[in-house]
Amino acid sequence: MGVISLLFSPKDFDLQRYKSAFTLLELVFVIVVIGILAAVAVPKFMVTRTDAIIVKGKSNVSAIRNGIALQKSRNMLKGINPPYPSSLDNAPANTAHASLFSYGDGNISSILQYPIYSKKNMDGHWWKESANKYDYFVTQDKNVSFDYNSSTGSFDCDHSIQNCKNLTE
Repeated sequence: MGVISLLFSPKDFDLQRYKSAFTLLELVFVIVVIGILAAVAVPKFMVTRTDAIIVKGKSNVSAIRNGIALQKSRNMLKGINPPYPSSLDNAPANTAHASLFSYGDGNISSILQYPIYSKKNMDGHWWKESANKYDYFVTQDKNVSFDYNSSTGSFDCDHSIQNCKNLTE
């Protein structure tokens, strides 16, 4: 017997032992099916992500509006006129990581108990454009501008824009 016959015996080449393995055709078929499922699932996932960003924004808008109403009620009880807060925060405009909708002074004058930090061109984030103008980014190229009117307490956007409707209605 040679060296090769010592390493491999005839039973090592028994084809019956390898019949339970997958064939190349079966593997290709499974890969094609997974590819088709991925092609269907990825667009659905992206729609779900945008929906989640809109729901987050809707929740933020609702919390901000409720905070404005709460400040109005507090000011009316104290006899402060006009009852609406003059501004929503003391954050500088056009500044990243600024604390929006909160004064951070420990007083009850903040619109939100915990601030929202500004980030520009980031999906699902707020940005302060000016003293009473805020942008919410649904996607990097689609933002919704909100204006705060301190005489009426209105925090609203242009309802002719679909994303504004999605966030406020």
